[in-house]
Amino acid sequence: MSGHSKWATTKHKKAVIDAKRGKLFAKMIKNIEVAARTGGADPGGNPTLFDAIQKAKKSSVPNKNIDSAVKRGAGLEAGGADYETIMYEGYGPNGVAVLIECLTDNRNRAASDVRVAMTRNGGNMADPGSVSYLFNRKGVVIVPKGELTEDDVLGAVLEAGAEEVNDLGESFEVISEATDLVAVRTALQDAGVDYDSAEANFVPTMQVELDEEGARKIFKLIDALEDSDDVQNVFANFDVSDDVMAKVDA
Repeated sequence: MSGHSKWATTKHKKAVIDAKRGKLFAKMIKNIEVAARTGGADPGGNPTLFDAIQKAKKSSVPNKNIDSAVKRGAGLEAGGADYETIMYEGYGPNGVAVLIECLTDNRNRAASDVRVAMTRNGGNMADPGSVSYLFNRKGVVIVPKGELTEDDVLGAVLEAGAEEVNDLGESFEVISEATDLVAVRTALQDAGVDYDSAEANFVPTMQVELDEEGARKIFKLIDALEDSDDVQNVFANFDVSDDVMAKVDA
C-alpha cells in the first residue's frame, strides 16, 4: 500500500492548494449530503457523517457549505440530489486493477465518463467481480506525524482493533477492519491524537510494482478518472518505490 498511499496523500495536499480545489470541495460536500441522508443530521449519532465533516474541515471547506450540505441531505433545506453509489471495475496500464467508485444522480453520464477516461488512457473496463476480489474493504485513518512516533500511534489504537500502522513519510496510515473504523478513530481522539481523515476504503491484497513510465501512466489515468464530477474515489493495486516517486515528482 505504501507507494499508493504516499502518492494519494501527496496528491491530496497538492489538490487542496491548486486549481482542482473546487472539484475536491464539491466531492466532499456530496459525501456529507449522502451521509446525512442515510444516517441523519446528527454527527454524534452518525459516524459516517462525523468523518465526512472532519475530512472537509481539514481540507478548509467553508463551514457554511458543510452546514448547507447536512441540511440538504437531511431534507431540512431544498435542493438535495438523489445520489446513488455505483462501482466500476477495470484494468489500467501494466495490468493494474482499478476500482472506480461513483456517486452520481445520472448513471448514464457516470458510465460514459468512466469509459472515456479508461479507453483514452490505456485502460479497459472489466466485468463486475473480475477486479474487486483483489481488494478488501478496510478502515483507513490518516494521522499527521508531527511529534508522534509509530509506537505512539500503535499504543493508542492496538486495543481498538487496528491491524497495522504504516509510515507514509509525513503521516501514518492506520489500517483496521471497516467495522472497527469508528473504534480506532475514537481511540485516537481519546488519546488526544489528531487525524486528517477516517474512512472505509478498498485496500489491495496484492500489488503491481511500477517503474517510472508505468507510474506516470497510471497517475495520468487516475487523474483523468477523478476529473469526472461523478467519480468519488479511485482505488488501484499498484506500488511505487520512493525512488520512482521522487523521479515522477521531479
